[in-house]
Amino acid sequence: MIKAVIIDDVQQAIDTLKVDLKDYCPEIELIGEANGVVSGAKLLKEVQPEVVFLDIQMQDGSGFDLLEIVPNINFKVIFTTASDAFAIKAFRYSAVDYLMKPVDPDELMEAVKKLKEDNAGQAESLSMLSDTMKAGQLPGRIALHTMEKIHITKIEDIIRCESMGNYTQFFFADNQKLLVTKTLKDFDKLLAEHQFMRVHQSHLINASQIKEFVKIDGGYILMSDGTKVPVSVRKKAAVIKMLEGGG
Repeated sequence: MIKAVIIDDVQQAIDTLKVDLKDYCPEIELIGEANGVVSGAKLLKEVQPEVVFLDIQMQDGSGFDLLEIVPNINFKVIFTTASDAFAIKAFRYSAVDYLMKPVDPDELMEAVKKLKEDNAGQAESLSMLSDTMKAGQLPGRIALHTMEKIHITKIEDIIRCESMGNYTQFFFADNQKLLVTKTLKDFDKLLAEHQFMRVHQSHLINASQIKEFVKIDGGYILMSDGTKVPVSVRKKAAVIKMLEGGG
């Protein structure tokens, strides 16, 4: 059994999540609940959960305020939040698990399933997320999950990403590679705001790392590291427009 607590200032949200956990996640044992930052901090001193379902905005502060006053975060955190476009992007950049309210049972089960993974790097991810929320602007870094740990890297150092089935291979300016446990689709929209472009079903590239576009041999892009990346037929016009400064 995985011991859990819920911290949320809306009792209905707590009650609903309790029912969902009972119905869909029998491996979760709820050992406590609290309705704010102060009561939540007190609860965490009294019990030792393995996971905390934590609301972001509460009457007496935020979930981040709570984490700052807890001495040792030796539990995993799954944030719960109402619709907030900026917060959702921040979660994705930081690779921190979150659930949208009302909670979808499938997403809840998937989040609980991930609890069994190693949480190495969680502290760095939470710190990055907190900094992003406080600054009110998206970071120039991204947290990447591998099978072993979470790597936080500068987005500008990424040259390209290549699909490897359910995984994505990242290639960096220092010739390092990283196999990340998410699909290329997960990073497509996320990195679009940083001038990344999906030029092929299997390839996402950093436009600032393009050396040239070669029209022969079916068309391909030569990257700064010497890699030749194929361009799909339907993407050629968009690539040419981008390189000409049209978008």
